[in-house]
Amino acid sequence: MKCVMAESPRREFLKLALGGAFAAAGIALRRAVAAPMAQPTPFSADSVLDMARDLAKSPFKPPNTSLPDPFGNLTAEQYLSIRHNPGTAIWSDEKTGFALEPLHRGFVFTAPVQINVVENGEARRLIYDRNAFDFGKLQPPADLPDIGFSGVRVLRASDDQGWRELAIFQGATFFRSLARGQTYGLNARGLSIRTGDAQGEEFPQFRALWIEKPSPAADALTIHALLDSTSVTGAFHFTLRPGEATIIDTELTLIARVAVDKLGLSPMTSTYVFGPLDHRHPDDARAAAYDIGGLQMLSGANEWLWRPIAARETLQISAFADQNPRGFGLLQRARVFDAFYDDDARWELRPSLWIEPIGDWGEGEVLLLEIPSDSEFNDNVIAQWRPKMALAAGASISFAYRQFWCWTPPARPPLAAVVSSRGGKIGKRLRFAVEFVADLFADPQKAAQVTAQVSAAPGQIVATRLFAYKERRAIRVVLDLDAGSESYSELRVQLKAADQPVSETWLYRWTA
Repeated sequence: MKCVMAESPRREFLKLALGGAFAAAGIALRRAVAAPMAQPTPFSADSVLDMARDLAKSPFKPPNTSLPDPFGNLTAEQYLSIRHNPGTAIWSDEKTGFALEPLHRGFVFTAPVQINVVENGEARRLIYDRNAFDFGKLQPPADLPDIGFSGVRVLRASDDQGWRELAIFQGATFFRSLARGQTYGLNARGLSIRTGDAQGEEFPQFRALWIEKPSPAADALTIHALLDSTSVTGAFHFTLRPGEATIIDTELTLIARVAVDKLGLSPMTSTYVFGPLDHRHPDDARAAAYDIGGLQMLSGANEWLWRPIAARETLQISAFADQNPRGFGLLQRARVFDAFYDDDARWELRPSLWIEPIGDWGEGEVLLLEIPSDSEFNDNVIAQWRPKMALAAGASISFAYRQFWCWTPPARPPLAAVVSSRGGKIGKRLRFAVEFVADLFADPQKAAQVTAQVSAAPGQIVATRLFAYKERRAIRVVLDLDAGSESYSELRVQLKAADQPVSETWLYRWTA
């Protein structure tokens, strides 16, 4: 794998954490009232793809984002005050195991998204009804027209918690989910285009969602989505399967309106404020603040890689070239309160997101962006797969993958894994401490046979020491870097025994 570096002006991303504030765990829903719906139209599995192909024949037309007062200029607090009235969630009394809450437009969520419910081969569009919402102190007019929705919240029936949130689809092509017992953290996106490029990013949008009503015996929910953008259109098929982890199978087909390259597949965005590698907030009472601690990759050559995230002064772009990747994702490995000491945010409860490609994805690169930010409400970490191939005008391409919103991914390195990464200065040198954990390290004889393969480019590793801790099943590698006059260095650490890897590969970019 190769790695490249780039710098650009600061770019902030809004942290789409608003949805979780609408409802707490254990949502209580009274008997649902009938939601107003338009007349039925035929719908099949191919309907959205046919729409995407037709849409691609015409130039892109941006959606009308205007809203009547008082919704046109809402603050975040005002928007959060808009809540669903009890008894208005769709299917909440029909024993399907799922319920839906269409989300109001306003604040940054001004683009309309058509919400459709599919049953028995027919789709019915949901019609906006102001009576479904409690507006708090806002005073909307009594004769509000059908202003549509900004997305949808999916609720899941739970034996021990009543109704709980399972997923939210809202804003551009953003969506998110979580495992049982977690709080919302990182976000996924359906597609990104030219992420991090100097010419500017293009943000596709989901124009419409079709949600199939599940049977009482089903334990999955199917959502279809129509994507629209300046360069491409697309049809998405999501299958949500809740459990200890939430699995979302995704199938997509993209159709190019114009020639387009630098597509981002399975993009995910997250927040990293500070941690033990950067010490950016020495006066903060907390030990750290981040949704995810690093990027895990399983290459097509079956190499496990761990790239810790750090707070950055300038935009850092890392590209890990690969062919037919077997998996990648942004993971939260710190699962104890003491790693953060944050009673409000509870970072240790945030989900990890692991992607398993289905089929061969060909040549490309896992792209990682670390964006400077001091705000806990900015998504400043982005990971995605960027295919090498470009799309000619009128061409189409299809991909499929499985998402695991989880505590720990089902695919794990059969090797020692990194549990902590720390960095700082020792005089004029830079010191890094990387701790690996594996059962074999509990055996002092086996641990004594382990060596560390360490490299830095540019710069020079001037000292490397290994410390074995039987009680923790751990080996710590402490290395000193002399960067000289260099402003960055790419570091690599791997443990070996008998010349064979016994750990995943730790990769990190130090910057001055």
